[in-house]
Amino acid sequence: MNETKTLSANPFRRARFLLSANSLDQCPEDTGCEIAFAGRSNVGKSSVINLLTENHGLARTSKTPGRTQLLNFFALNETLRLVDLPGYGFARVPEKVRKHWGEFLQAYFDQRQCLQGLVLIMDARHPLKPFDQQMLAWCRSARLPAHIVLNKSDKLSRGAASKSQDIVRRAITDDQFSVQLLSTLKATGLETLQAVLLGWLGAQPH
Repeated sequence: MNETKTLSANPFRRARFLLSANSLDQCPEDTGCEIAFAGRSNVGKSSVINLLTENHGLARTSKTPGRTQLLNFFALNETLRLVDLPGYGFARVPEKVRKHWGEFLQAYFDQRQCLQGLVLIMDARHPLKPFDQQMLAWCRSARLPAHIVLNKSDKLSRGAASKSQDIVRRAITDDQFSVQLLSTLKATGLETLQAVLLGWLGAQPH
């Protein structure tokens, strides 16, 4: 049975905080389906999750870059989950912490069988930074689909936003990667994102 059929017409509204993990063995049982969200500090990752779930308090936001330093799991039902990955990027955290998270995230991508795809959020004005390239490299290694969300597109003219999307589209030649524009401020592009995620949740675990 397609697991998405057990959800309401707007499934992401049912997201509820499940647990936080600091290592792979603290994650929920590796069953069902998961979709992960990643992004550098200040790209609006928490805002995208909150917009998707229509719950502006679900994913914590902060003026301090990189506040999210744990894997935060949100349950849609007993088998479907959203996962907020650490947005450390250039955050002011010790080298030891960055090293731990690099190893943890690589293990998560390589070993998590229920992981269906990664939503990689970038600032439409500054896409494809080293953090983004690393995330895409891990997706390639794990043969994992990635959907790039160019957030804050409202801060660009229509022409500049379209150019940014074209630049990213030309840079990613992998069949399992896709890209879109989104504005959390204006909620434009939300339906496109929802459609991608629902497609992943209806797929079989890789």
